[in-house]
Amino acid sequence: MRTTGSGAPSEEGASTLPLTVRVKEACRLTGIGRSKLYLLMKEGEIETIKVGSMTLIPMRSLEVFLHLERFGGPDGPGNMTR
Repeated sequence: MRTTGSGAPSEEGASTLPLTVRVKEACRLTGIGRSKLYLLMKEGEIETIKVGSMTLIPMRSLEVFLHLERFGGPDGPGNMTR
């Protein structure tokens, strides 16, 4: 990673991953169906950010959810039947 003279990362070496994605992209990235994703959002399993009428999902929220589903959370691993 390149740094500026101050030691901070330069724009050139910055990550290209988005901080948030829209619902359609979240479905594509995770393989979770649209209806199931909306249910998980409603139940608070996946965090959302509303900007006007647009719904954004933080990538970190998707990562945490998938990690908990894979390795276990309060209800144990792989419990996507909520």
